[in-house]
Amino acid sequence: MAEKFDDPFKELEQSIMEDMKQFYSEKTIDHFLNPRNLGAIPAPDGFGRITGPCGDTMEIYLKIRDGRVMNASFWTDGCGPSIASGSIVTEMAKQVNISEAQRISQHDVLAALGGLPEESEHCALLAADTLKEAIKDYLACKNEPWKRVYRG
Repeated sequence: MAEKFDDPFKELEQSIMEDMKQFYSEKTIDHFLNPRNLGAIPAPDGFGRITGPCGDTMEIYLKIRDGRVMNASFWTDGCGPSIASGSIVTEMAKQVNISEAQRISQHDVLAALGGLPEESEHCALLAADTLKEAIKDYLACKNEPWKRVYRG
């Protein structure tokens, strides 16, 4: 009897996946459904938070040692493309030096995801800009550690 109720959900899931594949790459879908690095890092060395023009907010947390991003994580209240963008940008930032991480752009995020529909490209910009904001915070606190106390 349970099988009777499971089949419609399986069909619905397959239908949704087929619809998603029309607009998003396999990599984007994977990062949306299985986001990497989701959640806050306690006592981060760098933190950035930006709310984009669409209303999505993204936060990025960084742990940095000897000028390299050792760990990066994110949180967003945004849509699937925002989740995928946050996931991939934190993967891209890990294990690179600060100057390399600062150069990660919207274009780089889009390329890593295999592209996004035009109306979702701003999600990649939000992720890249939030990463830059977290690095900016790290550099400000590194140069003037007392600022960490006042970080909101």
